[in-house]
Order: sequence, then structure tokens, then C-alpha cells
Amino acid sequence: MPEALFHRLNETARAISRLGEDGSLSPEEARAQMAAAIARLLPDDARAAILPARGAPSEAAIFPLTDDLVLAVMLPPGRELTPEQRAGVENAAIHAAAALARVQDAARMQVSLQRKEEELARLRRADMLISSRLGLQETLESILQMALEVTGARYGIFRLVDEDRQRLITRAFAGDDLGHPHTEALPLDESTITGQAAVSRKTLCIADVRDPVWRRVYYPLDKDMKMRSELVTPLIAPSGRLEGVLNLESPDVGAFSDEDALLLQSFAIQAVIAIQEARLLDALQDLSARLLADPPTVIYRQVVELARKLLGAPHAGLWRRTPAQLLLQALQPRDAAPPEGLLPAMVQTLHHSAPAHIPLGPAHAIIAPMFSSEAGRSVGALAVWSELDASLPASDWDKKVLALLARHAALAADNARRQEALRRAREQQAAAETFAAMGDIAANLLHQLNNKLGVIPVRIEGIEDKSAAALAADSYLTRNLEAIRASAVEALDIVRESLTHLRPITLTAVAIPEAVNHALAEIAIPAGIQIHRRGLDALPPVIAGRRRLALVFHNLMENAIAAMPEGGEIIIAGKRTDDWVQITVRDTGPGIPPHLHDAIFQFNYSGRQRAGKLGFGLWWVKTIMARFGGSVQVQSDGVSGATFILRFPMADQATQRFD
Repeated sequence: MPEALFHRLNETARAISRLGEDGSLSPEEARAQMAAAIARLLPDDARAAILPARGAPSEAAIFPLTDDLVLAVMLPPGRELTPEQRAGVENAAIHAAAALARVQDAARMQVSLQRKEEELARLRRADMLISSRLGLQETLESILQMALEVTGARYGIFRLVDEDRQRLITRAFAGDDLGHPHTEALPLDESTITGQAAVSRKTLCIADVRDPVWRRVYYPLDKDMKMRSELVTPLIAPSGRLEGVLNLESPDVGAFSDEDALLLQSFAIQAVIAIQEARLLDALQDLSARLLADPPTVIYRQVVELARKLLGAPHAGLWRRTPAQLLLQALQPRDAAPPEGLLPAMVQTLHHSAPAHIPLGPAHAIIAPMFSSEAGRSVGALAVWSELDASLPASDWDKKVLALLARHAALAADNARRQEALRRAREQQAAAETFAAMGDIAANLLHQLNNKLGVIPVRIEGIEDKSAAALAADSYLTRNLEAIRASAVEALDIVRESLTHLRPITLTAVAIPEAVNHALAEIAIPAGIQIHRRGLDALPPVIAGRRRLALVFHNLMENAIAAMPEGGEIIIAGKRTDDWVQITVRDTGPGIPPHLHDAIFQFNYSGRQRAGKLGFGLWWVKTIMARFGGSVQVQSDGVSGATFILRFPMADQATQRFD
């Protein structure tokens, strides 16, 4: 690729990346500006536009971006893109696709938050007390204050059910002249008037708490103030779950009427909605703040904790989908055991977009699939379950909450994949730039060495021709001249062989077994070393360079053999994970200490060197893997062997490009 085009491509990629991170742009504005940035790679008389796939002109050159968007390049009649221009536009299209995904996710998240704010706005009643508070604590205080106003009461206390559903916890109280209010947690039983309202789920309007029926169960609001009448209503969610209890009290006898009770019951319905939405909004705000900062495992744990808390479910768990199975990522409580039949039911649910309430014998579960915004397919599932149907909520609201949490978990997975792809792209770009610079230096070095060392054999031949008699009489001189010639030739061969690694790599579809076989054919395997291959023949081709891939395996196996002078085993195993192929090269040698796991891949690591080699083989392995668009890491406790994990992008039949 010409240097000028390469610089324009880098500038375009950076411009597209900035547009993808600009939260002030709408998706339409972002698409227009991305197309304008890509147009800089085209001839002056060409145009670029990001259009719906069905609306693209038939005569345009099409580059797919998403399921419904394409990059259309319009050229004058008879003109076509050069291979370099097409490669540049394809590269820019990849960046644009990733940036558009970020823009669309941000727009969807913004729409979701805006929708919740609009739902909260519908709670505006009377003096707008509830709707003017966004946090849960402020909402609870506003609900209590509004309950006082709509009933004309002066004193009240608001308690919510705790997570274990065993106690009623005080969250707000009201009364200007309360001296010593009793805010202790109350048991969720019939030992108090508050507990009776919660257990019976009925509103209690008590004209006089000194009546013998109520005196023994009355729990005073204040130590010093004497109350006489009380109005208590439970807050019941649409699913039937108890959320809390609202108590209003008065020092007057018969202060509350049946009309007040009906009014408070009606208000309690709106209060429950406000509490649920405030909790959800707090959860979404916290999740949104963490999505771009925390790793997926942290988000998964938080999502599971929120699912259990917001739905009041005894158990919750999150599973990630792999080609072979569902892998558990988070579980609450940690010692919980998923009921029998949950995972098979989850597999069936993955094919549907909506959450499902699934009976599992005596147990019941709600399962929400996690759908990726990139691939449009399920990447896992979030589930809550209970051993008893009565303790598991299953209203439409609960299903929506679970689906929304599952969506945020999927966003965390999508973001992690994007970050990993960006990191690999940066490593690959850095490696390409490094190798380009080193290639120039290497070419100059090889030229200079050829000039200096290449003349040695020629001069020796001249000496042999002109001084044949002297050489015939002096065997010592003859042997040394021959040794000098052999050393010069060997030195040139070593330099040429080593510097070939700096040449560009043609990335194409390569079969893993073929590369492993090629590497094994060039290695002298000692008698005490056993090599096992597992699962390689079933693997799809990967994106790599044929000779460089064999070099990767050659280097890793040579290192493993050298680490086991007394003999041992080398196991080369492979498996497919999503769009990647993972190869592990494991040996039974002494291992690599954990503090050296990063150092062994460094250019200047002073490890074992062999005659005729440059001595930084693992640096080559890491750099070549980066040029493939893959990665390498090591796992070892420094005692029981080492495992090198190679991850390759999976190839399609059309894959072929230059590094």
C-alpha cells in the first residue's frame, strides 16, 4: 500500500473512532460524517455514503457495515477502485462498522433512559412531590410526604421489606415535633400492627390504638408523643410481592376515615410503581456508569445481584453461551444449586427474544436471553428461580426488568469484545509499523553486509589462483582460508534467514494441522519426548501466514523440548470458541515462574540463546501472532509445566490480504 494512502487510512480510522465516541451526534449525523471521512480515501470525482442496504444504488461499490447498513461508493461511469483503494475502503469500513455499533448502542441506551424518565413523569400528581425526586431515598421521602398531604395527617413512617424478607426496615419518617422516633426494624409477623397489615396484606384503619384489641400489638411511633389513631396500608407490587408498609398516625382519636383508607390504598398503587422505577433507574444509572469501566465478570455479578434484589427472587444466575455449552458466570447466593432442568430449559429459551416463565417440577424460573447488538443472536441467559412458585414473581413488570438487566449484561459482553478487537487492532498496527521500520533497516543492513562479507569469498578465490604454490606448501594457510570463506558464507546465510521474518506476511486461510506437521518435520525430536495432538483435524482454517504459523509452532515446541532434557510430553490441543480458534501448547516441564510471564515475550529478554539464532524467539511468536490479528499468553505456576494459549481469528474462503 502506498505510504500516502496508508497515512490517509490512519487519519480516516482515527476520525471514525472519534465520531464513534462522540455522544453528542445522532446516528444519522454520525453516518454522514463517517461517509465524509471515508470519501478522503477516494478519487476527487467519487462519492461515499452510508445507506440502508435496500436503498443502495445498484451501480455503486458496496461494502457491508451492519445487517441493514452498507457503505456505497459511487464512481463515474467506467471507473473502478484500484486494489489499494479498495483495500483502504474495506479497512475503513471495518472501523466504521465498529464505530456505528457504538453510536447505535449509545442511542438505544439513551432512548431507554429517556423512556424511563418519561414513565416517572407520569407519576406527577398534586404538588409534583414524587416526580421531582429521582433517587430511591428521595422518592420514599416524597411518597411519605405526599401521603401525609393527601390524608391530612401529620405523622408517618415508611418501612420496606429487607432482602431476606424477614424484617421491615425504616426508610423514612415524618413529623416536625417528633422527639425520639422509634425507627428500629420490625419483624415481618403479626406481633405488631405494621406486621399484621403486611402479613394480611390489608389496610388497617384503627380509630383508637388504646383499644384492647390493638393495645398489645401497637408499636409506638415516638417514645414521648402519645398517638391515638393509626392508618396502615401495605404496598403490594402487581406481581403480588410485598414491598413495604406505610404507617400514618395521629394524636387524635378517629383521625382517619374509610375515605382516607381508600385514598391511601389508591395512592399506594402509584407509590409501588414509583419505588420500582426509582430502584430500576438507580440500578440502570449505576450499570451505565460501570459498563465502559468494569470488566464483564464484574458487570455479570452486579446484574445477578440486581436481578435477585429487584425481583425479590431467592436465587439468580447468569450463563454465557459457547459453541459447546452454557458456562456459569455469576451466581447468587454463591452456594445456590440450579434446579434440575434449568439448563435444558435455558437452551430452548435462547431461541426466543422474550423472557419466559418456566415450571421445573416443584421449582419455577424466569429466564431472559441475552442478545448481542453486534451479531443479533443470544450470547447467554439471565435467570431467577425459586423452589416454590409462590415466592417467585412473574408479572410483566418483573419480566421486563429481567430482560433489561439481561440486555445490559449483553452490552457488557459486546463492549468487552469491542475493546479486545480494538486492542488487537492497535497491536497489529503497531507491529506492522515496527516491522516496516525494521524492514528498511534490515534491507540497508543486508546490503552493507553483502558488500563487506560478500567480497571475502571472492578475495579468497583470487588468493588461491595467484598463490596456488604457496598454499600447496602451507596446509595451515589453506585450512584457515577455507575456514574464513565458510564463516563468511554462513554469516550471510544466518542474516538472510533471520531477516526474512521482517518481510510482509500474506494473510490467508491456513489449516492448523498443516502448520503443525510442517513444524514437526523440521524438529529433531529426542527419544524421551512424546507429542500428542488433540482436536486439530476438526478445526476450521484460521487467518495466518503459512510459513510464519509453522515458525510459531516450531519455536514453541523447540522451547518445550529444551525445557525437558530428561524427557516429557507436549500436548497440542485445539477448540473453537465463537469466531476464534484456540490452540494450546502444553508441556510437562518445570514451568515458567509467574513473575516472568510478561518478560519472556519482551524483545530484550535475556533467555536461552542457541547458536545461529537471534535469541528472542518468544518475542517473534507474540509479534507474529499480533500480525495475524490474534494473541498469545502463557499460563504456568512455575512448577508443573507451561501452557501457551494461541487465539486465531477464524478465516472464511475469501480471506487473503497483506500484513
